[in-house]
Amino acid sequence: MTPEDFQKVFPFVRDWISQTLAAHAPKAKSVASFNFPRLSRYYSNDLLARAKVVFVDRCPVPPPSSIGLGQFADFENMNASGITYLDTYFVLWHEAERESLHFHELVHVVQWQLLGAEHFLALYADGFEKHGYRNSPLEVMAYDHEARFNSNAPPYSVEAEVRQQLQQL
Repeated sequence: MTPEDFQKVFPFVRDWISQTLAAHAPKAKSVASFNFPRLSRYYSNDLLARAKVVFVDRCPVPPPSSIGLGQFADFENMNASGITYLDTYFVLWHEAERESLHFHELVHVVQWQLLGAEHFLALYADGFEKHGYRNSPLEVMAYDHEARFNSNAPPYSVEAEVRQQLQQL
């Protein structure tokens, strides 16, 4: 997708995200309220208090094919366990207690926060289009941090490391 094409579709995606977050706002709860035992060793209390999670039967995904972006059909049809928009992420009900999934989605919250919506979406779309979901740079970053978390690596500031990694992209 060219930068010009992205600029044409960005307002549609931005509005879809705003409407989706507004529709789910009554069900959103702060991540801190779930008292996961390990997340606070990796993320600031401020981030855990600001980030929100919504449990759903199916993660909401914008419909790129409806605006002529057929190259993102795999993303649209993906049955994701979690997905993040701005400071809110959605998780399937049956995955609600999987701390590592929350950890992964919080990496994306940090990415959204540091990059801003437009830059995050541009990087994500470019990475997905060039490398597919699992090998897109923003997903590789989230999966790598999740793997460290799952290996019981010593605690570190994910926010600081993601900031540094994004500067290198």
